[in-house]
Formats: sequence, C-alpha cells, structure tokens
Amino acid sequence: MNDSPLARALERVGDRWTLLVVDALLGGPRRFNELVGDVGGIAPNILTQRLRHLEREALLLARPYSERPRRFQYELTESGRELAGALRLLADWGSRGSSGSEPLTHGVCGTPLEARWFCPTCREAVDEAEAADAEFV
Repeated sequence: MNDSPLARALERVGDRWTLLVVDALLGGPRRFNELVGDVGGIAPNILTQRLRHLEREALLLARPYSERPRRFQYELTESGRELAGALRLLADWGSRGSSGSEPLTHGVCGTPLEARWFCPTCREAVDEAEAADAEFV
C-alpha cells in the first residue's frame, strides 16, 4: 500500500462525488435536497455515503434541523474548508484548454490569477525547481 501524502489525501477525498460535495459546501451550509440539486447527477444513496464518509473524516458536520423526521444541515469543518485552495487549483487545471472556461481572476483588476508556492520564512515565491527538492514527511 502506498502511504504517501497524496495517497492519504485521496483516501479521504479522492473520488469525484466527494470532491463535488465539498465544492458545493464551500458556499455555506446545505440541506440534503439542496446538495442533490447542487451536485448534478448524484444519486441520493451515493450522496448519503459521501456525507457519512466526510463526517467520519471530520471534514463536515451534520447538524440536525428537524427531529421528526430527523433531517440534517451539512457544513464543512475548518479542515474541510482548507480543501478550497486545492479544489480551485484542480478546477483551474481542468479548465485549461476547455472552451468556455474562464480562469480565476483578481476581482480588483480582472487579471487571471497564478498559483505559486510561497516561503513564509524567506517571504518570497518559490519556483518549481526549488520546490522539487522538497520531500513530503
């Protein structure tokens, strides 16, 4: 079994539906039926499985809003919200070369954004050649 950081991340959120559920929840808390509508094409049983999985991984909270019948509102935990940057990078990568896809842009000037690694100690951007030497621990 591969025990790399990427393999561990994929165990937690590595399938299509899970990532789309997280993306839908980045906009704020949602109820089950709202998620069915927000995550186009997902079957209710698959959504139930993914929500339970995300809750076990401590990436979302299920808060009851009705006791009879028992119904929940779902929201991301801080750890779940930390996925936003990774999802944006993945979406940006996926949109390149797609017709009709717009890159993320700076709201002030409209310039397409670029993702960069940043060293908080040196307070400078790190290019790919410098980052390539780093190893996950």
